[in-house]
Amino acid sequence: MKNFITSMLGALVALVVFSTGACLLFIFFIGAIVAMGQQKKAPEVTSGSYLVFDLSANITDAPPPIDLDGLSAGRNDVLQLRSITRAIRFAAHDNRIRGVFLLGNLSPKALGSGFAALREVRAALSDFRASGKPVLAYFDYATTRDFYLASVATEVAIDPYGLIHMPGLASQPVFYAGAFEKYGIGIQVTRVGKFKSYVEPFTRTDMSPENREQLQKLLDDVWGSLISDIGRSRGVTAEAIQATVDAEGIIRPAAALKAHLVDKVAYRDEMIDRLKKETGVTSATESFRQVPLGAYARTAVRPPVPSGHGQVAVVYAEGDIVDGEGDSTEVGGARFAREIRSLREDSSVKAIVLRVNSPGGSVSGAETIQRELRLAGKAKPVIVSMGSYAASGGYWISAYGNRIFAEPTTITGSIGVFGIQFDVQKLANEHGITFDSVKTGKYAGSITIERPKTEEEMAVLQRMVDWVYSQFIAKVAEGRKLKPTFVEEIAQGRVWSGAEAKKLGLVDELGSLNDAIRYAGKQAGLGSNFKVVEYPRSKNLSEALAEILGKYEPASLHARETGLVGQIVDELEGAFARLRALNDPRGIYARMPMEIAIR
Repeated sequence: MKNFITSMLGALVALVVFSTGACLLFIFFIGAIVAMGQQKKAPEVTSGSYLVFDLSANITDAPPPIDLDGLSAGRNDVLQLRSITRAIRFAAHDNRIRGVFLLGNLSPKALGSGFAALREVRAALSDFRASGKPVLAYFDYATTRDFYLASVATEVAIDPYGLIHMPGLASQPVFYAGAFEKYGIGIQVTRVGKFKSYVEPFTRTDMSPENREQLQKLLDDVWGSLISDIGRSRGVTAEAIQATVDAEGIIRPAAALKAHLVDKVAYRDEMIDRLKKETGVTSATESFRQVPLGAYARTAVRPPVPSGHGQVAVVYAEGDIVDGEGDSTEVGGARFAREIRSLREDSSVKAIVLRVNSPGGSVSGAETIQRELRLAGKAKPVIVSMGSYAASGGYWISAYGNRIFAEPTTITGSIGVFGIQFDVQKLANEHGITFDSVKTGKYAGSITIERPKTEEEMAVLQRMVDWVYSQFIAKVAEGRKLKPTFVEEIAQGRVWSGAEAKKLGLVDELGSLNDAIRYAGKQAGLGSNFKVVEYPRSKNLSEALAEILGKYEPASLHARETGLVGQIVDELEGAFARLRALNDPRGIYARMPMEIAIR
């Protein structure tokens, strides 16, 4: 016995020593990286340089949670929308910048790089082009998103063996009902709105007719906007683009050139040699004069210092809306309400712009945020700018904005409510696990996954869902100054494009985040002379280190699978993440259909 205790204590001591050493080594490693980052100098912008826009990134609305400036070594895995559009417009008047060069492929993650965000980037590139400087684009492979962005260029070149994969838009939801039935997982739902299809992947094996109808209309609207924009930039009709897309499927260089989608076919080295000649580089071992867009945005762009007093605060609600604090990728109801309250009470903040890029989520979280926005609206202008998604709970928090801006390709609406109840009784019983209970009331123990809900229990939940839906309708009607009967007619959980939402009165104006910021400044009496502050702000490394050692775990620290395996892993991780986000204490949600993943 003595030997056993001695061995156990020795093992525990060894474990403590090992853990302490590993922790110290990790801290030393992070400190070394920080020190190396602090020694890095800002890239020098030499006269005649091209601003290189490497699309191999995810374009997000909000600033990254952690500012890794100085540690990226030129990499920009995440680019913030407002930062890069501001940099592109600044470069148009920077005498050191000769032009913009686009290459690479976008890497959309979560809600990033949506078509509404890309439309804002296109507008900035169009303004740059209007200054008289060239925008050159080169690719060997382009998806719809890549080509949509590149099509605004002065000149578009493609590799002789390249291709444009732009067959049209599709939404292909995954259905889990068959698997749940096979493994004995029960599903019961309560919902209002015949188009509220979030629950369908759990209850069906295919789309409902209503869901198919709304998705077809949405895709037609978004696709029509995309090819119209491309057509205007390329000097061809939308009908001609559609004909090429349908005839080719995958568009090869010769067909792309013939259809005027590209201007030339060239190898990469030929493009580089041209850029070297334009920037005056003669050395065979040097590349052309250039500066990465991300580095330029961080170090070279100097926004004008306002001489007046007053700030416009931009609050980024990007991600699923959840009850409580939420993490850095979520819109936590309590956390965002606290931030908005602070901005309302800050006398230096004269207006608030709520930038929404969210499919919705927890009703409780959304109402917590909306309450603070309504209070803020009584003290100062609250303007809403909708990004790629502002649906369901995302629309809930938007409804009382003094003015709502959206892009034509914004996915919005989805005014509906649902509840979802799981049970594992069959699964447990098949493995010899049983349950029993005692209770003191008729509905005691009803919130459980041990068994299906009774008809009476489901009726209680349905009444709650009906009430929340009626509140949603009333809020939209009041906030948008619409008749409740009309809101009821266009609601039903149906999603709309931004263009259609404007026709219906759900948004006021088609415009960008910058348009919303300018409008907010005017409404606050600041004219164009004001400072813009952003929330949530990025944490620096010293602030984030504690989180990294604690609960925070940046996605960039994980090795990611690529190709088919990576797609499957991402799909499953996304599904589980959406389930984890269902944390409303009442079990009631206002969320856009989870399957609207446009590809």
